[in-house]
Amino acid sequence: MKTNHAGKKRLQQAAAIALAAAAVAGNAMAQDPKMSDGVVRIGVLTDLSGTFSDFAGKGAVEAVKMAVEDFGGKVNGVPIDVIAADHLNKADIAASTAREWIDQRKVDMITDISGSATALAVIKVAGEKKRISIVTGGGTTRVTNEDCTPYSLHYNHDTASLANVAGKYIVKQGGNSWYFITADYSFGYSLQADTTAIIEAAGGKVVGSVKHPFNTSDFSSYLLQAQSSGAKIIGLANGGADTINAIKTAAEFGMLSPASKQKFAGLLMFINDVHALGLKTAQGLFITEGFYWDLNDETRKWSQRFYKRMGKMPSAIQAADYSSTMHYLNAVKAAGTDDPDAVIKKMKETPVNDFYTKNGKIRADGLLVHDMYLMQVKTPAESKGPWDYYNLRATVPGDDAYPPLSASTCPLLKK
Repeated sequence: MKTNHAGKKRLQQAAAIALAAAAVAGNAMAQDPKMSDGVVRIGVLTDLSGTFSDFAGKGAVEAVKMAVEDFGGKVNGVPIDVIAADHLNKADIAASTAREWIDQRKVDMITDISGSATALAVIKVAGEKKRISIVTGGGTTRVTNEDCTPYSLHYNHDTASLANVAGKYIVKQGGNSWYFITADYSFGYSLQADTTAIIEAAGGKVVGSVKHPFNTSDFSSYLLQAQSSGAKIIGLANGGADTINAIKTAAEFGMLSPASKQKFAGLLMFINDVHALGLKTAQGLFITEGFYWDLNDETRKWSQRFYKRMGKMPSAIQAADYSSTMHYLNAVKAAGTDDPDAVIKKMKETPVNDFYTKNGKIRADGLLVHDMYLMQVKTPAESKGPWDYYNLRATVPGDDAYPPLSASTCPLLKK
């Protein structure tokens, strides 16, 4: 009996060892060293409560989640996780959130990063820690010039493309004298400087400018200064609620009436802004966009899916959030790893072909070069229904919309 008991005990021990070995082997297979910690984690760092929340915000988070769902929820056998946070449009909060995400939560890629100051803060942290960052919601050209990193990409638009498309067209139409109302932060400075260069190159001139605080509600004094300048074009080098408030005040002052000798150029506006203003106020405005939901069958199909989830049509930024996330995940799959060096290399060598853009190219400085669109806001009589807001006036090829790579001051480039 003792011998049988001992033999049974040895069999139980052997079975336990075998189970433990199998568990270790299973864990080893799950923790593929090519896929770091066994999960690909994407962080959507956006404006969830402030001036950019309508065209970024919750819609940006939802667009990224749509991309993950469409991809299948896993890549190279590991799950894809999406987390989000509000950077409150403060660079220090954005930087500390990015640092905590990377150090503590093992985030592999950070996207959206609406706002130029927050974008610059995040790409610096991500670059130092060798994590990929994709800016879709910040416009400053510094992202792919003096502040570029080996791990940062710039999607959707920058101030140079906005200036190239809007500035050239308006000057050609006779709008050759400008006065700027500019947001007092890096994005506003870049947009005014880039547009000024385009205006002057086209034979126009800038007669003056005034800076306003970020997220202000009173534009009266700024508009009166612009009005007294006599400039043919008042350029709004701002975005979000600032642009909307400026246009609403201008309408109250009668500055947007058809009889006015001065016209307005919304240098960074989105379809959400037009929706908030209404066609009666916004009609006739020229707007540069990187995407419009009603361009073709593909854009309409995806945008209708977004509409069912969010109750509104997507902005260009939100469409870019989806596209950039899908491009990232495809690169992870193709590279067979989430190693940032391998993934960024694959992203740069692979064209972007989806509903958002065709034959988009990510350059060595991290800039996605793609077609841009000059839109003019429809009159109420022209619109066939809700969200039918734009007439397409020009499709500008990416190589014309963006400055050439030779003009980039990105330190990664070998001059």
